[in-house]
Amino acid sequence: MPMMLSRRSFVAATALLAMARPGFAMTTHEVQMLNAHPEDKKLRQVFFPRIQVVQPGDTVAFLSTDKGHNSASVRGMTPEGATTWDGKINNDIEVTFDTPGFYGYQCTPHASVGMVGLVIVQGEGMMDNLEAAQGVRQRGKAKQAWEDIWAEVEGMDLATA
Repeated sequence: MPMMLSRRSFVAATALLAMARPGFAMTTHEVQMLNAHPEDKKLRQVFFPRIQVVQPGDTVAFLSTDKGHNSASVRGMTPEGATTWDGKINNDIEVTFDTPGFYGYQCTPHASVGMVGLVIVQGEGMMDNLEAAQGVRQRGKAKQAWEDIWAEVEGMDLATA
């Protein structure tokens, strides 16, 4: 006679099996949406931190710490087939990243003043969309912000980050 599991038991069993896999660890990382940088008050309209390095399966929680902001993926700056997002103004949003690569994001109302950021998902195929992401045309202060981000990425050891 087949064993019947309730939905709750099935979900719990699935979660336990997933956690039993060797090397399994999902992490939630936080990125604050701020009116001023916490360490340099001259920097206005920022994500903190603006670069986040994660593993496949990790989640990034974009926190509406200060009002008037959102997090939205930038067209052309996500790996092929990856999920994009468009958070609502003044709302937190959690995004789980499964596909390795570079994910550019912005605050929709403040992108032109340089409120942009980057999530780097490590793993096989991570570098596949780097050139495409770097080639996306930027305007206003976002252009300089992206140049600064790409320079910072160039100096990172992504194999161990």
